Amino acid sequence: MKNQEIRIQGARAHNLKNIDVKIPRDKLVVMTGLSGSGKSSLAFDTIYAEGQRRYVESLSSYARQFLGQMDKPDVDLIEGLSPAISIDQKTTSKNPRSTVATVTEIYDYIRLMYARIGKPICPNHGIEISSQTIEQMVDRLLEYPERTRMQVLAPVVSGRKGTHVKLLEDIKKQGYVRVRVDGELIDLDDDISLDKNKKHSIEVVIDRVIMKEGIAPRLSDSLESALRLGEGRVLVDVMDEEELLFSEHHACPICGFSIGELEPRMFSFNSPFGACPECDGLGMKLEVDPDLVIPDWDATLADHAIAPWRPTSSQYYPQLLQAVCRHFGIDMDVPMKELPEDQVNIILHGSDNEKIRFRYENDYGKIRDSHIFFEGVLANVDRRYRETSSDYIRDMMEKFMGEQACPTCHGYRLKPESLAVKVNDLHIGQVVEFSITEAQAFFDSLTLSEKDRQIANMILREIQERVGFLINVGLDYLTLNRASGTLSGGEAQRIRLATQIGSRLTGVLYILDEPSIGLHQRDNDRLISTLKNMRDIGNTLIVVEHDEDTMMAADYLIDVGPGAGVHGGEIIAAGTPEKVMKNKKSLTGQYLSGKKFIPLPGERRKPDGRKISIRGAAENNLKNVDVDIPIGVFTAVTGVSGSGKSTLVNEILYKSLAHKLNRARIKPGQHQSIEGIEELEKVIDIDQSPIGRTPRSNPATYTGVFDDIRDVYATTNEAKVRGYKKGRFSFNVKGGRCEACRGDGIIKIEMHFLPDVYVPCEVCHGKRYNRETLEVKYKDKNIADVLEMTAEDAYSFFENIPKINRKLKTIVDVGLGYVTLGQPATTLSGGEAQRVKLASELHKRSNGKSFYILDEPTTGLHADDIFRLLKVLQRLVENGDTVLTIEHNLDVIKTADYLIDLGPEGGDKGGTIVATGTPEDIADTSGSYTGRYLKPILERDRARMKELVGKASAKKTKAK
Repeated sequence: MKNQEIRIQGARAHNLKNIDVKIPRDKLVVMTGLSGSGKSSLAFDTIYAEGQRRYVESLSSYARQFLGQMDKPDVDLIEGLSPAISIDQKTTSKNPRSTVATVTEIYDYIRLMYARIGKPICPNHGIEISSQTIEQMVDRLLEYPERTRMQVLAPVVSGRKGTHVKLLEDIKKQGYVRVRVDGELIDLDDDISLDKNKKHSIEVVIDRVIMKEGIAPRLSDSLESALRLGEGRVLVDVMDEEELLFSEHHACPICGFSIGELEPRMFSFNSPFGACPECDGLGMKLEVDPDLVIPDWDATLADHAIAPWRPTSSQYYPQLLQAVCRHFGIDMDVPMKELPEDQVNIILHGSDNEKIRFRYENDYGKIRDSHIFFEGVLANVDRRYRETSSDYIRDMMEKFMGEQACPTCHGYRLKPESLAVKVNDLHIGQVVEFSITEAQAFFDSLTLSEKDRQIANMILREIQERVGFLINVGLDYLTLNRASGTLSGGEAQRIRLATQIGSRLTGVLYILDEPSIGLHQRDNDRLISTLKNMRDIGNTLIVVEHDEDTMMAADYLIDVGPGAGVHGGEIIAAGTPEKVMKNKKSLTGQYLSGKKFIPLPGERRKPDGRKISIRGAAENNLKNVDVDIPIGVFTAVTGVSGSGKSTLVNEILYKSLAHKLNRARIKPGQHQSIEGIEELEKVIDIDQSPIGRTPRSNPATYTGVFDDIRDVYATTNEAKVRGYKKGRFSFNVKGGRCEACRGDGIIKIEMHFLPDVYVPCEVCHGKRYNRETLEVKYKDKNIADVLEMTAEDAYSFFENIPKINRKLKTIVDVGLGYVTLGQPATTLSGGEAQRVKLASELHKRSNGKSFYILDEPTTGLHADDIFRLLKVLQRLVENGDTVLTIEHNLDVIKTADYLIDLGPEGGDKGGTIVATGTPEDIADTSGSYTGRYLKPILERDRARMKELVGKASAKKTKAK
């Protein structure tokens, strides 16, 4: 009998406390709980890890060597598992060649369609390229002057791997003497050995001719032979000039523009047969950007306005600049923006053919006097970038360069021949510029002949199906050519989800990690119905999720808790959402039933007139937007997915503030002006990136509390007697650390063909310090014991030391009391890393001039975590600072002082300001999707608060 459930016994991964759980199969199961409660440990590190391990174990030993060894998760028993597929938040490929269309395989089908029904159009004359007769070919060659030497070649192999021994023998038997292999002429009598792993091109030499009167008949015969051997194609190599490709199939009769046979690889920018030769199919080229070379146009040349030429150990470039300014009479004490245009041009683009006198004195006093051409700063940076063999110099120069569209293919990535092929008057590069919605309309409305319709029917069905799946998961605003590396975690996950739906697999266990991230409430219903559809065709879905709608739509809900970290790791409630809501122990159930909720603020702060004003924002899909962001309040930027929120906040606002306030070398997105920056002193982007890339970084070192703890140990009597200073208690420097593991506490053993194994250090047993250092104690605890304490325990342990206590309190306040002080940064989740950053900001004394930017801070957070996070954000604003967040979560949106709603739709139909004002103002705006979903939430919470006030006053009356 088929298993009806997945049975897990004794799961102990990470903080799981030997738990047993049963999960129904072929259902939509949602796991929820506080951040750090153990949901992911159960879903990914136990169920998925074991499902994948068992599948890999079933493969042959030959296949397994390529997949690596998989550790068995720490669990006693798992029964009823299917092959498991994990769809997590890790963004898709960072490869610049990877796009939405290639990841979803839509591009493969579009290439096939263009190869089968595309019409080649001459780019020079706009007429359809048709087959050429031998007479037309001869006429074209007769245009060359007498004595022109040329050879007629028959292409027999074009870019195919192999040794091609049989083919070369056949050619020799047919009486031919020479071939051209990869551009080199070879005699067929020679021993020809080709590398079978490399791609080769082979052309047979049919004839060699010198143009003269009466040559036409011979040319005609030679071309006929070549066309027969080359299957309709002939290559004429006009010596010392050019090569002409003629085809019986495709060539322009006027200018002779010809195209080889249409095949899918001709439309691939990852293949040399389709890629633009100038940019190698990337569509972009690195060019020196004047705004990065001169980051501050208010600076003078004397103040080192030219960033790449700022003084270093060598004075060569500062002296060269002085020589240029002397020669052309350029005032080095005038701000760059006030210099005449011709003088700025000389500095940037050089002196053309005019030589300047350059007297250079090196560090040793040696003088060189010469007259040189001045190449200009831009050409200098470009040359140093391209010619250097030093990675350091190349990285330095790259900081002054930006990506520009390739001048040859104009960003379309393909050869001119590939872009000459059109369907419905559009080439393939124009089609992939469409958003998913526009692409659906284009493929629906294709006007094709009966023959073309029959050829394209199956291809179009595959394209439409995949496009439909992307629309169903709320990605209709993405363009097909959008680079995969620019997608958010949620978008990347939903793309992979759409690809999985397209595979139509059944009997699979899918494990998803918060698929609703970055999704507006409007699109949530479509995502939920997609998940239900995957369940209905016979799959089991385990979704780690905090979204209320998804939890309520689940067939089975599992609440992991009760707390986080050491306080979690247990199953608190399991069953239908209704059953969990009735469970008094379940925190999730209390939030779902409304017994607990995030309250509305008693009063919203009113802007005091100070503001940051952005004018003419036009990056990506923003349509020349003007917007004011109030200073000193809590602002949320809202709008449907793809409406332009991230572009406005991250590309324009953050980069402009970081450029001006933090002197960051970044170029803001396109906008006319930004005013009001003088009201601020610093901008802090608190994102979910790791707080450190190595296990040596931890919450104690990041927040700075470890410095203070080391001070405490250095002032103990034992430390003073031994002469130990603060540095003795650092695990990063010699002296106090264990030298066997260099303060890591673990030793990496490289296994070569197997994954590296990490074992605790045998000398210090994972303590990181040597024995002498560990003998110094404070309140009977050594420094290693402190690193193993949770933030909560350390808070009470150091209660008498205000400096440490204040910093630890902020870690507890942001909901990270369960995290140990020495927990490696690499093991913290994105939400935890973000809150560590918040904690380190909270304990700093504020002057009210800081601007905090958070991009979807509620990612990975339970409703109770969000409640804590909001308290922290409100505290920052109470200090007089400004907080701005991009958010879809209605609990955050309803508590903000001020909202900026973008839209109305995503992609090209977005990019405008729909409404600004308080949440109540947005709720009353008819054209706002955010307002539509916010209104019932505000009404519900007002009623809940009224009820609470009523109950409280009734209690008081009763008490009297």
